[in-house]
Amino acid sequence: MFNIPVSQNLHTHSHFSDGSAAPEKYVEAALAQGLTALGFSDHSPLPFDNTFALREEKVAEYCETVLSLKNFAASLPRYLAVFLGMEADFIPGMGYPFSHFRDNYPLDYLIGSVHLVRNGSPEDLWFIDGPDPATYDQGLNELFGGDIRKGVTAYYRQINEMLTTNRMDIIGHLDKIKMHNRDRFFTEDEPWYQALVDETLDLVKQKGVIAEVNTRGIYKKRCDSLFPGPAILKKMLALGIPVLISSDAHKPEEVSMLFAETAELLRSIGFSEVMNLTTEGWQEAEAGLR
Repeated sequence: MFNIPVSQNLHTHSHFSDGSAAPEKYVEAALAQGLTALGFSDHSPLPFDNTFALREEKVAEYCETVLSLKNFAASLPRYLAVFLGMEADFIPGMGYPFSHFRDNYPLDYLIGSVHLVRNGSPEDLWFIDGPDPATYDQGLNELFGGDIRKGVTAYYRQINEMLTTNRMDIIGHLDKIKMHNRDRFFTEDEPWYQALVDETLDLVKQKGVIAEVNTRGIYKKRCDSLFPGPAILKKMLALGIPVLISSDAHKPEEVSMLFAETAELLRSIGFSEVMNLTTEGWQEAEAGLR
């Protein structure tokens, strides 16, 4: 038996977006939890009032803060690499292209994600995230007439558009559309759902994007499986899509939540390595190196 190394988390939200604490608190937690690398990925600015994204006037301060922590962490007796990233939220026709963030800020990596599904006008956004499933249900009913197949199709079509029109290093929580579903409206083994997933996975492979295996849904008790779940992970393995494990931490204590359990699941599926970000770029972390 081998051990998949899970020594870094690249999906972290500080108080610059919707996280609970200052970046330095996450660095302290990462050191205490034995990580060797921590990446900050606060939500990119969006062109409307919200409570979860970076404000445009705070982006420079966010970058400066993380860069100063990068230098500080590099000087510590126990090594911790700190990386500056961003989770770019893709909404068709709204906000900045991902290249705006790459070109204007010294980012080490970028996560592309969909949290709001557009259906028509800019005001017609289905929020599929958050703690309250009633918000998911309300958006489905108001924007898609309660037609879950139409809503889920719009979600995956939006992800596909993100993949074809923008460049990202990592795709975030690929099947998050299932989070508040809990088999109420659809099941993941339905042929129409599988067809949508397969189309998206083909694009992920074609674009050379890393897929995160996100533990947040489970430890927040909002979902019974990882994002993505085992069935999709098996498809990714067959396609040769690289993966990494992330916690999508919004609190310092969450930076490595369920990493050991997730590594064991990946091992049981057949994965033998995960992707790690280093100062020299992306590298496969071979089994047993931790």
